[in-house]
Amino acid sequence: MKGKHKIVVKNNRLHYEFEIKRNITIIKGDSATGKTTLINMIRQFANLGNASGIEIECDATCTVLEGNMWQMLLKNLSGNIIFIDEENQFIRQQEFAELVKASDNYFVIITRENLYNLPYSVEEIYGLYSSGKYQNTKQIYQEMYHISEKQTQSYIFA
Repeated sequence: MKGKHKIVVKNNRLHYEFEIKRNITIIKGDSATGKTTLINMIRQFANLGNASGIEIECDATCTVLEGNMWQMLLKNLSGNIIFIDEENQFIRQQEFAELVKASDNYFVIITRENLYNLPYSVEEIYGLYSSGKYQNTKQIYQEMYHISEKQTQSYIFA
């Protein structure tokens, strides 16, 4: 999988809409901002389909990875957007990082911790904020600069 993927997850009460650009996207946020609700909605849609009352609009299959059988499931998924909640301890394991690096799936990981074993871009870390019934993701880090270059530029222009 390559390129951008727009994802819309909604029911009659909530509406999540965001775009991912890289194979690993991190969603961070405080408690009660709707992170786990997003995962639950995707899980319900995967289990019940349209009978769940949830709609997912995306050009790839969205699925949730969880539980003790995660290795087997991950090895058998291809071309999916995989959502993982922070309660899954395996996201901190080196084996998980190696499987992610070798995978052609995209990963959306909800966590409040830094995942040092995964090579994700600072541009793909988002926060979740609530605006009434619409849940939106906003980019936490928009731009990074090298500190020594900034100091050099300040010295030259001072």
